[in-house]
Amino acid sequence: MRDRVFHRLSLVALGVLSVGLLGWPASKTLGDITGTVGGTVGTVTGIVGGTTTVLGDTGTLAAGSLDSLYNEADSISTSLVSADVPSARVTGYADEIASESYLASLNLTIAGITITASSAEAEARAALDGSSSIGTVYVSNLSINGVDIFIDGTVNQTVSSAVGQLIINEQQVQSDGTMVVNALHATVYGVADVVVASATAGASGGNAYAVQATTP
Repeated sequence: MRDRVFHRLSLVALGVLSVGLLGWPASKTLGDITGTVGGTVGTVTGIVGGTTTVLGDTGTLAAGSLDSLYNEADSISTSLVSADVPSARVTGYADEIASESYLASLNLTIAGITITASSAEAEARAALDGSSSIGTVYVSNLSINGVDIFIDGTVNQTVSSAVGQLIINEQQVQSDGTMVVNALHATVYGVADVVVASATAGASGGNAYAVQATTP
């Protein structure tokens, strides 16, 4: 996995022009998304009592730990998603936690809707006392059903339709200052809820994983 320096204050994302999508219109609404973050069941997913599978998980590092957790594989492949070199890392410091996740050659297919990206990466860094947090997402060559999606760099950029939504650069700061960052969060209501490249850091501990999928 490529080493990363967690000092970036700006959000950087790559993309190209968005046009109409077969089965998933390109209408977009930007802003905070209410509900649970990280792919768990809740009002956003439309899935209650489902089964959640996590791939490429580091496990949770307790706040205050000076250890490091790491997970890397050559690839992952399930009926929903495939990707290359999924990697995740969490590092603890005396006063903060830093986490990151990365994967390449993403191919996610939910109910005939295919989301692809050359790469997706999420980084989170937060002080244990809740005084500061930084989240950064990188996504390259994102497309839905073969149509390129323009990424504007804003937090919680959303591409939505009647059947679901895709949130790009999903970020939430919890009440204790813990930062949760997801590169991509795709939902097809009642069918599947999938988070790609997730990083969590802060007083609640640190965690990172490549993919988390919730299905009925």
